Formats: sequence, C-alpha cells, structure tokens
Amino acid sequence: MRATLNIPDKLVSEVQRITGEKSKTKAIVRAMEEYLRKEKLEALLSLKGKVQIDYDWKKEEERELTAQKEREKAIEK
Repeated sequence: MRATLNIPDKLVSEVQRITGEKSKTKAIVRAMEEYLRKEKLEALLSLKGKVQIDYDWKKEEERELTAQKEREKAIEK
C-alpha cells in the first residue's frame, strides 16, 4: 500500500540508524512490525496468572496414539 505521510526527518533517521536499514520504507516497516510484536507480547504477558491451562501431555499423547492406530486400521481396509 502506498501512502503519503508526514513523518519528522529526525524520527525517520533515528529509526534507520537503530534498525540498520538504509531504505526509509524498510526502516519504517521494520519499526511497525517490531511495535506490533511488542504490543502482542505485552498483551500475552498481561494474561500471566489470569489464565489457567490444564494441559496433560500424557492424555494428549494417548489421544494421538489412538488416532494413529485408527488411521492405520482404515488404511489396511
């Protein structure tokens, strides 16, 4: 998507310096991607202690083995 934006030169230069990107477009895209990654990570971390995950890997393994046996039986027929 092409867009015309008024971004202060000093800010773009600093983003280029920090990201190591020579292209203004690449520097801004990289900064936006990093910002989104950071926000998503913070949202995930904010769930710490609020979500209880009841995961039993042994039961999951049993389910997978049972499903695999059923697939093998279906192939044999």
